[in-house]
Amino acid sequence: MLDLLNPYAYGVRIRNWLYDKGFMEVCKLPIRVISVGNLSVGGSGKSSLVRYIGKLFEDKLHLCILSRGYRRKTKGTLLVSERGDIRVNWEGCGDEPYMLAKLLPKVSVVVDENRCRGAFFALERLKPDLIILDDGFQHRRIFRDVNILLLKKRDFLDKLLPFGRLREPLSSMERADLIVLSYAELEDFNWQHTKKPTLKMLRENWRVVRYLDGKSLENFKDYNFIAFAGLGDNHQFFQTLQRLGIKTKERLSFPDHYSYRSFVLKEREFYITTLKDAIKLKPTENLYYLDFDVRVEGLEEILEKRIRDERKSL
Repeated sequence: MLDLLNPYAYGVRIRNWLYDKGFMEVCKLPIRVISVGNLSVGGSGKSSLVRYIGKLFEDKLHLCILSRGYRRKTKGTLLVSERGDIRVNWEGCGDEPYMLAKLLPKVSVVVDENRCRGAFFALERLKPDLIILDDGFQHRRIFRDVNILLLKKRDFLDKLLPFGRLREPLSSMERADLIVLSYAELEDFNWQHTKKPTLKMLRENWRVVRYLDGKSLENFKDYNFIAFAGLGDNHQFFQTLQRLGIKTKERLSFPDHYSYRSFVLKEREFYITTLKDAIKLKPTENLYYLDFDVRVEGLEEILEKRIRDERKSL
């Protein structure tokens, strides 16, 4: 019933129909493209999965991550990093591309609101073997060889914007080549697509890291932190802290991509946040971030096969 009253729903369906019928132009690159995206607004673990895929293939291929650079202070094509050589600050490229550039020193990162233009810049300037399209599910102008969709449990009960947090209806999952269920360690659910590979993304090997020097805090359960975050879903961050037994005396929730320009850390307090948030603050002795490893059983084998098959056809 809500869809009948929702102009946004009509707009999404018309746009997808135009792409499906070939009325909207799509650019195809001479190298493989893996797209990672979701259906909802923020908080599905896209950056974590991009980082995981980057780690899987960084020693085998030269990878370039292509992002639009959401909420950056610049426009146009921007080279964020070239194999670990970071050229801009986080405000110039956006917090997530900057974070990925720091986490993946063997990988290059480019941002451009025009993904096709950014892709061809990357091809000419960097000559990568593979492009990872970050947050690419709704950006249909670039043809992708593997279309990965992240879903979380809440998506199955949610509604389209502005009545809910979905950017597209659940039926759009049929465009995906494979589906990854995120936050499975928090909300494990045994849903399986009838035809598409459906995998689970698990976060594990949790650690509390001091942003100043990258050292892990071994006895973090003895500390009482002020926790803060500016994510698409701050609740899952605070929920994770509680599940890990990390004590918090205060929890501060900010909007997604918050800048922290007026945020001041008190000297005698200990603070814990995410790396996406920590990169916007001056490194200090009392600033820590929660880090983890990601595991997606079966994904490496699927991607290896897709890349190998595509290589034969190029």
